Amino acid sequence: MRIGPHELASPALMLAPMAGFTDLPFRSLCRRFGADYAVAEMTASREDLRARQKSRTRWVEPGERGLKAVQLLGADPAVMAEAARAAEADGADVVDVNMGCPAKKVLSRECGSALMKDPALAREILEAVVGAVKIPVTLKMRTGWDREHRNAVEFARMAEAAGAAMIVVHGRTRADGFRGEAEYDTIARVRRAVALPVVANGDVDSGPKALAVLAHTGAAGLMIGRAAMGRPWIFAEMRAALEGRSYTPPAASAEGLLRVILDHRAEHFDYYDARRAMRLFRKHLAHYLKPLASTPEAEARLSALLAEEDAQAQTDRVRAFLEAHGVGTGAAAAEPQHFPAS
Repeated sequence: MRIGPHELASPALMLAPMAGFTDLPFRSLCRRFGADYAVAEMTASREDLRARQKSRTRWVEPGERGLKAVQLLGADPAVMAEAARAAEADGADVVDVNMGCPAKKVLSRECGSALMKDPALAREILEAVVGAVKIPVTLKMRTGWDREHRNAVEFARMAEAAGAAMIVVHGRTRADGFRGEAEYDTIARVRRAVALPVVANGDVDSGPKALAVLAHTGAAGLMIGRAAMGRPWIFAEMRAALEGRSYTPPAASAEGLLRVILDHRAEHFDYYDARRAMRLFRKHLAHYLKPLASTPEAEARLSALLAEEDAQAQTDRVRAFLEAHGVGTGAAAAEPQHFPAS
C-alpha cells in the first residue's frame, strides 16, 4: 500500500498513536518486531502547547528510522495548518489529523471525535492542512458520533475530496469509547466507498484476528493499539499469520520476555533522564507482567516490583517474578472469528 509517495508492505501493519505509550523507544521496538509504520503520540496543534517539555517527545524525531508521522489535534483550520507546516519543516514525512479521540478533555475543546459532528469544519481543517504542506496528510476517525449517527462513509468521501492520502477507521463510535467489541461492517463500507487506502483499527489482537479482519473489511492494512501494550512482538505474530508461518513469541520463555523488557528499558533510559525514565517505564513493565499476576500473591509481588526505584534491583525483581510465576502466553488459537453486526 502507499501513503502518498511512500510505499509500505501490503497489507501494512501499523502502530497506533497512544498517549503515554508510543514514544520513540516503544515505536522503535515495535518496528524491530515488524511494524511497517508507527505514529507518534497525538500532540496539540497550538504552538504554545507544542513547546511544552512533555510535548517535545511527541514531535518529529530526527533520528527515527522509518516514516516520521506526527499526529495533530485541534479544531482551528489555520492553527492546524501552521502546525502541519512546522512538522514538515522539522522533517515529518506524514501529518495525521486526529478526529477519533473520545477523551472528555479533548471533546471539551471540540477536537478529536467531536469533529465527526461537524463535517463542514472537519473539511475546512483537512483542506487547510493538505493545502499547507507537500507531505501526505492522513486521517484517523471513528465510525461516527454514536450508533444512531454513524457517518464514517460520508466522512471518508469528504476526506478523499479534501485530499487525504489515507484513512484509519476505529470500529467504534465516540459514544462507545473503548467499550464493547469493535465492529467491522462500517469499515468495509468505507473501504468500498473510497479509492484511497483504508486501514482497520480496533480489537485486532492476534494473528488469526488480523486475517479475519482483513478478509472481512478488505482493508489495505491494520492499525494496532492497545494489543501492542506489553506485546510489541504482536506485529511479528501477525506477519507470520499473514504469511502462513508459525511464530513463537518471546513471552513463551522467561529468558525471551526478560530480554525484550531489558532491551526496551535500556532504550527508554537512553531517551529520558533517569528519574523520569524509571517513572514512565513502570506502565510498560506492568503491561509486560500483568498477564502473569493471576493470584493475590503474584499481584502483591508485581506491586512491589513496580514500586522499585533502583534499576538493578528492578531487574532482579523482574527475573525473580518470571522464575516464580512462569511464562507462556502463546499465540491465539486459529479459530473462526465472528464479528458483531453494525
